[in-house]
Amino acid sequence: MPTLASPATVKVIGANGQISLGKQFAGRQVLVEEQETGVWLIRTATVIPDNERWLHSTQAASNLAQAIGWSTQHPAADSQNDDILAAAAKNE
Repeated sequence: MPTLASPATVKVIGANGQISLGKQFAGRQVLVEEQETGVWLIRTATVIPDNERWLHSTQAASNLAQAIGWSTQHPAADSQNDDILAAAAKNE
């Protein structure tokens, strides 16, 4: 549930053109939109790099759910390590 907006506060833009939004936002990415001259809308955002966008697709989520389901039915075991390592060494 969204939190209620805080009352307006006065901030001073420093000589370097920066303002501080508070330590609770340190390191966060934000979107800054200039809606009109002197009016800015600043929103926190999560940016997804283009080369990782596929991970957020419906198909990727479905494949991940299937893989997790399979892994719960087939717990990891050390019993086949020697066979797997021998096969990998043979293919080198």
